[in-house]
Amino acid sequence: MAGESPDEGNKPKTDAEVVEVAEEASGAGTSGIEAGAAEPGGSGGPGGPGTSEVAHESASERTSEFVALKPVDVPALKPPRPVTPGPASGAPRTPEEPEPVPSTPDAEPPAAVPAPAPLPPLELLAELTNTPKPPETRTRTLTRRFKIWVPVLLLLALVFVIVQAVRPLPAPSLKLGADTSSYTFDGRFTLPWPAKGQGAVQVQGSGSLGTFGEQRPVPTASVAKVMTAYVILKGHPLKKDEAGPTIGVDEKAVREGQSKDESRIEGLTAGASFSQQDMLKMLMIPSGNNIARLLARWDTGTADESAFVAKMNEAARALGMKDTTYTDPSGLDAGTVSTAVDQLRLAEAVMRFDAFRPIVALPNATIKGLPQPINNNNDDLLLAGLSIKGIKTGSNTAAGGALMWAAYKTVDDRTPLLLGTLLDQRVDGPDPNGGNSLTLVKENSKKVVAAVRDALTSAVAVKKGQVAGYVDDGLGGRTPLVATQDLKPIGVPGQRLPLRVTEAGKPVPHSAGAGAVVAVLTVGTGPDAPKVPLALQRPLHKPSFWAKLTRLG
Repeated sequence: MAGESPDEGNKPKTDAEVVEVAEEASGAGTSGIEAGAAEPGGSGGPGGPGTSEVAHESASERTSEFVALKPVDVPALKPPRPVTPGPASGAPRTPEEPEPVPSTPDAEPPAAVPAPAPLPPLELLAELTNTPKPPETRTRTLTRRFKIWVPVLLLLALVFVIVQAVRPLPAPSLKLGADTSSYTFDGRFTLPWPAKGQGAVQVQGSGSLGTFGEQRPVPTASVAKVMTAYVILKGHPLKKDEAGPTIGVDEKAVREGQSKDESRIEGLTAGASFSQQDMLKMLMIPSGNNIARLLARWDTGTADESAFVAKMNEAARALGMKDTTYTDPSGLDAGTVSTAVDQLRLAEAVMRFDAFRPIVALPNATIKGLPQPINNNNDDLLLAGLSIKGIKTGSNTAAGGALMWAAYKTVDDRTPLLLGTLLDQRVDGPDPNGGNSLTLVKENSKKVVAAVRDALTSAVAVKKGQVAGYVDDGLGGRTPLVATQDLKPIGVPGQRLPLRVTEAGKPVPHSAGAGAVVAVLTVGTGPDAPKVPLALQRPLHKPSFWAKLTRLG
């Protein structure tokens, strides 16, 4: 321009001059545009002097200014930073760009800025969507927990249902009805017991009729020979009327047969032999002590009887004779003791031998090889017309009089076995070897046998069609069981008999039709107790799905 030297035009401007020129250019451009719009052809309009240069400069500056700005809120306006040319290209530098730092050989590189920590997913999502994280509330917490736990609980419930459905079913059990646990005969009966001693009586199949006296161990005398016969028959069984093996007589048996102070078999010869059946007759009918000891030695193959006595005590324990001790096979020793109740257990067991019952029912017998017939010590009872069929007497000073008896009585179409034992029966005054006490015990036993036989009767304990029990499926289901016929036990007035229900030969099924026999009802005790089949009153079904689902055990 006029008046300016070329050096002044090319001379670099200071920062203050640059700012001033920028401000003037901004104002001039604005006013020029406005003036050009109002007054075409004016100095500020098109064609006016300096319009092209000013407009070009203003437009260039405005463009660089607007491109660099961001649409953000600025709390307070600051003076614009001066635009300076770049170090190489001479292009203007925006205010956001940091001023270049002169590089020198000794300059240190700028410190590394640590990378920011990663944001949590919700905050990152909020940052990306420009949406803030919703505030935590009780409702949102409960909703989140509901969404988490409901599927878990539903899965557990499904597993529980499947497990309950496939679990094995419990085995059905049999139960008695509330009013069929026992049966008592009408009336009342009193046994004519002796004043002293002890005793016990039972009807086989129906159970005990009662006991009397203190059940304490007392000497049994020759009643001990019943256990000797029991052990021999257990070890060497015989069929009815079977003779069995032969047994030789030794010198000891011959010598003991000459004793004057005990019952014995006389006239034996060493080397002679008798059948096992004949030996049992000599043992039980005339009560031969020497035969009892001979059988003990034969059974064990020993020279004395101690091994056999051990077997006698072992058998007593097996029968539940807890108050019984054997010290010899004949009962002569006072150390052989028992009770009436224990001896009744033995009587029931020994009378099951077919070879034993006919022997003890004999009043006398003739045996080949003996000089004379043998007679039973209780022949007066056997011939008394009371159907008494044994079993064994015993008497000595230590024991007094003792008797184990068996009798029969037919009632309706059955003939039950009656068993009884009386021990420790004694007369007042002198009684050498217990002979008078033996007479006493037989008389007392006869009274008891007669009274029981007279009182024995039958009654209907459970009627046909009566509900006597039920099948319990183990899950709350009960199916009634009814008797298929009358159940009639035999007993005496006032006697109470237990009832029990058992399986009918095989396990109770989970399902069966009405009328199927699945159980047996028994009244009384022992294998001879009367029984009737029980049938289902209605169909037996497996437990329902709901019963399976709700079971806890």
